[in-house]
Amino acid sequence: MNAIDRLIENIRKTDNPTVMGLDPRYDMLPKCVTEKFSNNLEGIADAIIEYNKALIDATYDIIPAVKPQIAFYEMFGIPGIKAFEETCKYAKQKGMIVIADVKRGDIGSTAQGYSNAFLGKTPIGIEEKEIFNVDFVTVNPYMGTDCVKPFIEDCKKYNKGIFILVKTSNPSSGELQDLKLENGKEVYMQVAELVEKWGEELIGENGYSSIAAVVGATYPEQLKQIRKIAKHTYFLIPGYGAQGGKAEDIALGFDDNGLGGIINASRSLMCAYQKSEFDEKDYAKATRQEALRMRDELNKYIKK
Repeated sequence: MNAIDRLIENIRKTDNPTVMGLDPRYDMLPKCVTEKFSNNLEGIADAIIEYNKALIDATYDIIPAVKPQIAFYEMFGIPGIKAFEETCKYAKQKGMIVIADVKRGDIGSTAQGYSNAFLGKTPIGIEEKEIFNVDFVTVNPYMGTDCVKPFIEDCKKYNKGIFILVKTSNPSSGELQDLKLENGKEVYMQVAELVEKWGEELIGENGYSSIAAVVGATYPEQLKQIRKIAKHTYFLIPGYGAQGGKAEDIALGFDDNGLGGIINASRSLMCAYQKSEFDEKDYAKATRQEALRMRDELNKYIKK
């Protein structure tokens, strides 16, 4: 079973096409967590690990995947990187698919080094060692095929997957991604066609490739356009909830079988305790409640 089929299996098992973004800003963690630890890099990292593990414990049976954004760990130095590693390991132990949101994009040996770290193995003497060993990573393709190829080769070799930035959800994405080329296509459509082509050798039993795409929920017309031409490309869809993406618009990225995408929610799940009837110490229960509400709302439109 290839990477995208493993993800689809988890989506079906949980009846939930969502991924929980684990983007832990320290100032948003509840005081009942932070007050247990020292106010230094090591203490902050320990607080993040406790918070993430509690959210994973509360949702692993109803959410198929997590997506830790590495910037929110790197900012705390080596302790933060250790918190990222511990979070990824714990989620995998609980049976969740791990999408490392690292947005790597470089050429040649540099791209290979990034891929070794997250998807493949790092040569150490006569041996090779798995480092972060996640299921998917996000990749920035805007340096062309040679910045993506090492990741694709490791996807084939190690049965992993990538989500390639095609049309992102941020407000200024159109400054570059919507530009018209000489052939009349927008840049994002050209990239979508490339992703579909790059994924031809990794199509699984569900008709989708492990070479997948990031397509934002905040641009529903573009989402619809990309789905028409990228028929074997699975979508990671950010922008739902706090960024304004609506469930009825997101449904445009799905097929008649209710497959085709996984929707990211970060702040709406991680900060659910701030907008619920639960006490702060019940932050994990609040996240579970919001995850169930989100699941039901999305399925209402996707299955329709």
